[in-house]
Amino acid sequence: MLAGTELPQVQEIGTSDRRALAEHKPVGKDGSLLQNLGRAPTTVTVIGVATDPKALELVETLKKNLRTGVAVPFVADITTDCAIDTVLIDDLRVRQLAGRPGRFGYVLTLREFIEPVEPAGVDPLDADILGDATDLLDGVLDGLDIALPFATGLERFVDPLTELLGRLTKFKADLP
Repeated sequence: MLAGTELPQVQEIGTSDRRALAEHKPVGKDGSLLQNLGRAPTTVTVIGVATDPKALELVETLKKNLRTGVAVPFVADITTDCAIDTVLIDDLRVRQLAGRPGRFGYVLTLREFIEPVEPAGVDPLDADILGDATDLLDGVLDGLDIALPFATGLERFVDPLTELLGRLTKFKADLP
């Protein structure tokens, strides 16, 4: 059962477990040290054929669950020892089989969903950071009030600087 829907004609189901180990080689020493980093989520592969009149509906439901990326409940006899209750649909391959209309072969790759743990004692937004940001913005906003008078006050320098640029260009051209 996947998300309350029975998967029809399951022909093969398999699991894959992997342990994450990091190998550290000390400099100038023979051998290495292994660090246990826990395990990766269990992968379950389900292979089957859907031939009943609701086969296309099943395929559409699986595609929808794949695209939304929402964890769905999963029940199978082989995974009871693994204690897998919730999975994410990681991959879905569907092909229409010849010989009978509405007959689909499917391969589902499911990955165990492990609920992320919230960090203890961490405030999402530190009050000191918010206060610092507010203080910085207050200074910027006060400075914007003088931007327009400053820009319009520069107009009086345009003619003298243009004349100076013309004289410097002429001087450069007269150099040997």
